[in-house]
Amino acid sequence: MTVHTPTANQSGGQPTPQPPTADRRRALSTGARALFSRRPSGINLAPVILGLFVVCVGFQTANSNFLTPWNITNLSLQVASVGVIAVGVVVILLLGEIDLSVAATSGFCGAVLGVLNVELGWNAWLSIVVAVLVGVGIGTFQGAVVTFFRVPAFVITLAGLIGLQGCTLAIFGDRTAINFDYAGQVAKLTSTFMTPAAGWVIAIVSVALVSYLTLNERAKLKAAGLEHAELRTQVAKLVGLAVVLLGVVAVFNRDRGVPVAVFVFVVIVVGMDYIIRQTRFGVRLLAIGGNAEAARRAGIPVQRVRVTAFAVGSGLAAFGGVLAASRLIAATTQSGAGDTLINAIAAAVIGGTSLFGGRGSVYSALVGILIIGSISNGMDLLALPSAAKFIITSLVLLMAVIVDAIAARSGRSQVKE
Repeated sequence: MTVHTPTANQSGGQPTPQPPTADRRRALSTGARALFSRRPSGINLAPVILGLFVVCVGFQTANSNFLTPWNITNLSLQVASVGVIAVGVVVILLLGEIDLSVAATSGFCGAVLGVLNVELGWNAWLSIVVAVLVGVGIGTFQGAVVTFFRVPAFVITLAGLIGLQGCTLAIFGDRTAINFDYAGQVAKLTSTFMTPAAGWVIAIVSVALVSYLTLNERAKLKAAGLEHAELRTQVAKLVGLAVVLLGVVAVFNRDRGVPVAVFVFVVIVVGMDYIIRQTRFGVRLLAIGGNAEAARRAGIPVQRVRVTAFAVGSGLAAFGGVLAASRLIAATTQSGAGDTLINAIAAAVIGGTSLFGGRGSVYSALVGILIIGSISNGMDLLALPSAAKFIITSLVLLMAVIVDAIAARSGRSQVKE
């Protein structure tokens, strides 16, 4: 029990009570938990998901082929590679930085894969691993320059974009493409589909695993006296997840089955979300993105986390390039060019990840790329020109950035108050 000693005021009147020590400690504890909570700084995905629903309903109304199993399967394969790149973009945005070289990294690493597997005859899986490691090395180098030389990430990664495009052209020389074996392992990465039974088993196991982890985390928070969601709320969310997941598998099974590449993409999203929410690296990443100086004073190794984040982002970009090469069954001089960079960054931002750092979710990459992919696919079905596709995507991105800026300003105002 804490004893509070009253202190007399200068006029000799009634003693002025001091703030209770226990209350001060409780306030400090609450603030610390808020700063270093293992849950990412919250974003509300509901409006984004509603937007995706509206897009799908709109295009289905305009063209009845939009929501057919065949088109949904093709759409999911189209967005998988850029979606993986977008996950890497989310990691770097959470840090409060930007990487403009992710698309060029994906194209360069796709070219490396082609040289190793086709020209040098390396094993396909070994070639994929080396290509991804090359991407990790690129990110590590750029992250180190940004961190230790205090050069803006925008400048360094812009230089990386230009340099990597040049390196890609140098690899191809007079050629425009390196073609993979149609029956090889690289091509099968995006042309292989699960059996219906395998799809159902994975869906059921996934729902069971997510339910266990979610309810177990809630139990731990409750036991520690920390803020936690109501049981019925989480159960409702889990039921919704089960309905969506089983429904998606049912749709895929009506066509060719669950695409392996899409499954890998979802595993990457779920895995990175777990890393951001449940690991020390994720907590530190969010803390630095929220306030780098406060994180440094709290003892967080800011430099190491920054370099690691860039390495992870580029590694994911490299794997996205592998998926793109597999989808085309070729590595080309145009890989990673065009709208790849725009779509990857737009997916992260449209999904709700803040450009100002410290606020977002890995799932924003998944939802964001589905919105962008749906717009692109729907316009292709309607035979609309590319100009309309770019204009509409830009308007959606503009709205997302404005909402993000308003949310960031509102957050700063609340902190000042």
